[in-house]
Amino acid sequence: MSLQPINRSINGWMIRQRIPAGPGLHPIFLMLHGWTGDESSMWVFASRLPEEACLLAPRGLYPAPLGGYSWHSSSSKAWPWVDDFQPAIDALLGILSPEHFPEADFSRLRLVGFSQGAALAYALALQQPSRITALAGLSGFLPDGAVALARNRPLLDKKVFVAHGSLDDLVPVERARQSVELLQEAGAQVTYCEDQVGHKLSTDCFQGMQRFFGSQPC
Repeated sequence: MSLQPINRSINGWMIRQRIPAGPGLHPIFLMLHGWTGDESSMWVFASRLPEEACLLAPRGLYPAPLGGYSWHSSSSKAWPWVDDFQPAIDALLGILSPEHFPEADFSRLRLVGFSQGAALAYALALQQPSRITALAGLSGFLPDGAVALARNRPLLDKKVFVAHGSLDDLVPVERARQSVELLQEAGAQVTYCEDQVGHKLSTDCFQGMQRFFGSQPC
């Protein structure tokens, strides 16, 4: 039986977590919210993820101008570059350790990112593929500059789930389709779900994500 989620602070950084009851090391799902979100935003996806997994949802590093938090500092660019996420990547890698999460199996790390959080998940996976088992990018996009990271096929045989709404007016669906092509060029095995919704997941894509992670040994 899983414990209820709690909020905790690690070196002043707020993280929402759900640690399963019972002995042994548990696989990890790192849940990365979108722009203006916080550590609670991703919990809408928790019921679709395996109960035997540790769920970790950190708060973005930077206050967003419209409230909530962001994974990179504000800039005048239309779309962030891979390098814009480097401080967040370094911060995440700094806390993902047995020191902070002794119940977690860090050889079984999966990423679930929404919108800007998906961009961060893609950047982290492209830079640190050996740390990642699989990932889901939801209503997201690959950050600019990712082409250079994809050339050496760092995601060879990694499984990636991508979901997007064809009516999304924040992240155009063309960005998602381009992301799928680039992820495949990077070697990933991509499952793509597109539906007629806006900047959110449809019921079918929710179920698709659940099947995607359920089909993998946890």
